[in-house]
Amino acid sequence: MSKTKKKSSRKKWTRVDGRKVDELRPITIETGVIPNADGSAYIEMGRNKIVAGVYGPREMHPKRLSKPNRGVLRCRYHMASFSVDPRRSPAPSRRDSEISMVMTDAIAPALFLERYPRSVIDVYIEIIQADGGTRCASINAAAVALADAGIPMKDLVASCAAGKYDKKIILDLGDYEDKQGDSDVPIAYLPKLNEVTLLQMEGKMTQKETEKAIEMAIEGCKQVYEIQKEALKKKYGMVDEAATAEEETPEEPIEEEQKPEEENKK
Repeated sequence: MSKTKKKSSRKKWTRVDGRKVDELRPITIETGVIPNADGSAYIEMGRNKIVAGVYGPREMHPKRLSKPNRGVLRCRYHMASFSVDPRRSPAPSRRDSEISMVMTDAIAPALFLERYPRSVIDVYIEIIQADGGTRCASINAAAVALADAGIPMKDLVASCAAGKYDKKIILDLGDYEDKQGDSDVPIAYLPKLNEVTLLQMEGKMTQKETEKAIEMAIEGCKQVYEIQKEALKKKYGMVDEAATAEEETPEEPIEEEQKPEEENKK
């Protein structure tokens, strides 16, 4: 009798979009996208498309809301009616108000608000297309927009989430993984100061799973941080200046070699 090899029926586990467990979605960030704003940024994080605009520091209206010893940061998070399917009401929802408050608490520790007494800094976030993890993507865009506005910051705020899906801890959950998963842990992080400014959790995980998710999310924040810095460098030409400086250096010794030839002709 011929021996037949049994093929294992187990398939290699993969995520919905084919990413690795600890892999971020593709991220692109652009600055200066709103000419009339003091600072602005546009981010694509996966299929999320988000615009952030910063106005201020400026005088607070109404004045009764101002603080005599420090400035006030106000964040407004809003999802366009066409950003999700089915379409949602254009009116602000309770969720919009909650995320606006969460964003304010996450970003404020990075700002020197004590330098702007009786003033306000307004950050407007508009979700053009949503694909899960919009609060993290919005924080990333808002931080870059604040830096683009020239507002002094202790550090850029980078944000990313990790969670549990199909009994595995994964990084940067997409829309399907967020809705069908067991839990979600969004984090905002100041890499230079090694400080967490936002830590939320929805769902259930064990202590070990929670610790692993937090560590994974912080590593994701560090990757996002590098992309944020590159976007700002590109806007202000820091990358181009370094490249041109390297190209100009080898030309100097060539001029020195030509001087003795000119003297011999004389």
